[in-house]
Amino acid sequence: MSTPFDPAAVVAEFIDAVAPFDPAPEAAPVAVLGVRTALGEGVFALSDHVIRAMCRALASYHDPEDRGTCVGCGGRHLDENLHCRDCGRLHGILGEVIAQHARRVAAEDAT
Repeated sequence: MSTPFDPAAVVAEFIDAVAPFDPAPEAAPVAVLGVRTALGEGVFALSDHVIRAMCRALASYHDPEDRGTCVGCGGRHLDENLHCRDCGRLHGILGEVIAQHARRVAAEDAT
């Protein structure tokens, strides 16, 4: 079981990590961000530098569960073995090898 994230603490840590590189640390904040969860809350005044860094970090995020799109049905639910939970198709090299083997077996059975 993993330890739950405290979003307010994570935002505060992000700001602390990025703020020292702000070229205009005395400039007025350009945004205020409020975070409230069962684990904590916080209100953060954010500089342009921190907002830009946060936007870049969010834009570059890749969910570890995102394994691409099924070429068969277009679904986004490929498991760790690249098996589509929506249509059952196998992807990648493993899927191609299994599909070729199935075609060979079917051809042999037909003769």
